[in-house]
Amino acid sequence: MNRIKSILFFYFLSCTICFAQTNDGFVVPAKIIDGDTVPMLDLDEIIVLIPAPASNISNLNVKKYTKLIRDVKKTYPYAVIAEIKLNEYGEILSKITDENKKKKLMKEAEEEIKKKFTKDIEEMTFSQGKILIKLIYRQTGKTSYTIVKELRGNLRAFFWQTIARVFGANLKEEYDPTGKDKAIEEIVLQIENGTI
Repeated sequence: MNRIKSILFFYFLSCTICFAQTNDGFVVPAKIIDGDTVPMLDLDEIIVLIPAPASNISNLNVKKYTKLIRDVKKTYPYAVIAEIKLNEYGEILSKITDENKKKKLMKEAEEEIKKKFTKDIEEMTFSQGKILIKLIYRQTGKTSYTIVKELRGNLRAFFWQTIARVFGANLKEEYDPTGKDKAIEEIVLQIENGTI
């Protein structure tokens, strides 16, 4: 009886193996190394961050880090949009020589941005606003103050800097990915990698 079961088992196993092979494949670049054909694929870069051991993190720090993740995830898309818009307007402005046309275009751009994003920005917390200022610097390589100054002038930049200072922010603040903003940088890298 056991012999019949063994024969049936190997028969069904061989049928499964035979039917498992299909011709639905794809061709990939390959390289021959020591007589073996090795497929060569380009993979996206993934940055692996090693978290501190859970035993070293207090509950308070876990809550703060979780809040930071939430805040960065909320503000990062706006920093990316700022980079895209700044590049768009920079390209358009480089083609315009008349200063009055430039001023008119920037005023229209400012109104468009206000109309689109004022509600979202107003709903941000103070800490999210500070993170947004840093992330705009990360994406553009310029402080928010410099961007406003270049596009709307000294007076407008001074006005917004004064408002920011009243609320405890600083439009002139730079981004330090290896120092005080290291945690933000790690979160942004994880967002870009799709790991959080």
